[in-house]
Amino acid sequence: MPVKTKIRKNFIFEKDIAKDLEYIAKEMNLSQTATIKSLIEEKKADLDVERKLEIAKRVIGGSDGLFVGKSIQSIKAEMDV
Repeated sequence: MPVKTKIRKNFIFEKDIAKDLEYIAKEMNLSQTATIKSLIEEKKADLDVERKLEIAKRVIGGSDGLFVGKSIQSIKAEMDV
């Protein structure tokens, strides 16, 4: 398995956000770094699902009316051509 490159990032948080991070990390029994990593991965997964759903909606929406006025038999007949 390839070694993942680590990059150091410094963030500046408002005091209440820093306290929230400490609280969440403690509740999750993780370091603050691991907590941020986990939350970022979770959000990215959510965004990926949303993006895939949007693509699916466009694909499905693009086929509206495609078979209007056609019977199953006529569609099958066209496929046999």
